[in-house]
Amino acid sequence: MRVNLLVGGPVELIPQEVVRSRRAETWIAVDHGASLLLKWGILPAAAVGDFDSTSPAEFAQVQRRLAEIETFPPAKDFTDTQLGVKLAIDRYQPAQIDVFGATGGRLDHFLANLYLPLQDCFQNYLDRIRLLDRGNTVSYYRPGAYTITKEADKDYLAFVNLTPVTGLTLPDEKYPLNDWSSTIPFSWSSNRFTAAENHFSFTSGVVAVIQAADGPQG
Repeated sequence: MRVNLLVGGPVELIPQEVVRSRRAETWIAVDHGASLLLKWGILPAAAVGDFDSTSPAEFAQVQRRLAEIETFPPAKDFTDTQLGVKLAIDRYQPAQIDVFGATGGRLDHFLANLYLPLQDCFQNYLDRIRLLDRGNTVSYYRPGAYTITKEADKDYLAFVNLTPVTGLTLPDEKYPLNDWSSTIPFSWSSNRFTAAENHFSFTSGVVAVIQAADGPQG
């Protein structure tokens, strides 16, 4: 099964049409994401967070509508997004976790979300977590050889090593790469598909693949 999370990031970056199309799927709300889901006619299975981004009136509505709410103090060991992903894993052991609303806004929040799958408690789910917004889909990969399928609304393709990486090879993208290695994080950005499916491989490290759309995303 797939579990969806809505984090309280900038509303203009959340692909509402995608969220609404998944109305019948399982949702976990993180902080202000609970108010947004209720506004869009979706009742999440649970809500989690410190709710410091939720007004008292909004939180009162969340309390009236949701059977399960886990509240935490602002000073805690886990971020709200981490708490949401951990709840999804512990409860559902899903085949995929899609996180919406985790990009944009404060840069430190985005970086915390980007690097979340590398943390020890999420490592086993690294390749099952994705971050999605209006213009981007971020997927994570362990070493291996892969086929990736182009999303219809995305023109650009990036390969970002989040850890030291060896042997990164892009054989059939517009800008190919052969057996590239690096000891520091690096983003091979603004690449493109040359067909409906392209391929890549690497031998060690963790690589994030980003499919991206150009222009305003609001």
